[in-house]
Amino acid sequence: MLDAVLRRQLRGPLDRIAATLDRPGITPDRLTILGLALGMASAGLAAAALWWPAVAAWWLSRLADGLDGSLARRRIRRVPADSGAGGYLDIVADFTVYGATVVGIGVGAGGSMLPYLAVLFCYYVNGTAFLAFSSVAERTGRKIDDGRSMSFLGGLAEGGETIAVHSLLMLLPGHAGAIATGWAVVVGVSAAQRAWAGYRLLR
Repeated sequence: MLDAVLRRQLRGPLDRIAATLDRPGITPDRLTILGLALGMASAGLAAAALWWPAVAAWWLSRLADGLDGSLARRRIRRVPADSGAGGYLDIVADFTVYGATVVGIGVGAGGSMLPYLAVLFCYYVNGTAFLAFSSVAERTGRKIDDGRSMSFLGGLAEGGETIAVHSLLMLLPGHAGAIATGWAVVVGVSAAQRAWAGYRLLR
């Protein structure tokens, strides 16, 4: 829901950082892998209930995730050919990190795993809805072009909200079960919204 606004506000700062990182040894794919590694580290730290280091690794992971796209766009301006491999790697890394972080928080917070399983289920449905839409939209010439590598359908739960809620889960582990339950509802509504919107756009 907030991603379009956040992208506009953060594009300038991220582009300036990407300009300083634009060196031969630094590539968008390597930044994606760094973000993946930091995200998995965050999940492991959360599982060990090391909450502040887990939050720090999470934020650094998401910073790397933002910078890989900025650096990729900078490189594409110079060399227009784009195979799409970087965008594919990015979405796989994002979903891996999101799922692993939910599991790590559930283990570290203790108590029932049901709220976290509900979040994972809703992530699964949500991801299926927009990834299937992106594939069909590309094939049928109905791609949504917002500068990203895939056609993203907007919804209540997007990247910005996910970063904020996962941070909150780690900052307030004593309330993580209740927060996860509420988040599962939001992601579930977003999944239904995306599924319906995608179906209508493709008809």
